Amino acid sequence: MEMLSHQWSERMLSVLRIIIGLLYMEHGLAKILDFPHQPNHALYTLLTLNPGLQGLLELVGGLLLALGLFTRTVAFVLAGNMAVAYFMAHAPRGFFPLLNGGELAIVYCFVFLYFCLAGGGAWSLDQFRHEAARAPRPAARGTA
Repeated sequence: MEMLSHQWSERMLSVLRIIIGLLYMEHGLAKILDFPHQPNHALYTLLTLNPGLQGLLELVGGLLLALGLFTRTVAFVLAGNMAVAYFMAHAPRGFFPLLNGGELAIVYCFVFLYFCLAGGGAWSLDQFRHEAARAPRPAARGTA
């Protein structure tokens, strides 16, 4: 039972990472490509904090997270990004996250911190790279 629980916890970690990555990437797609269309869409300008840098972090970071590539590093950067977003955009509107609209930023921040510590799970490119690096290599043929 313990082995089954461990196998499924690693798989569910991957499912959570993929879903969170895709949801986060959707924010970047909306800011950069206006897909899905939002009525209050601002034109994308790279040299701005939002939607510029923020949209790029959401799009690229969300994609890397969904793929499980460089999961720990990407998650660390995105957790910091969400903490900054909360304190710059939400906290000035009031103390309570329910009232200042910052609940999602807080949830993303702490889920990203979890991925930073837990990694990408069983179904990640990080895991694939790790297994490929540990696989025995065929012996090189010598020329005589």
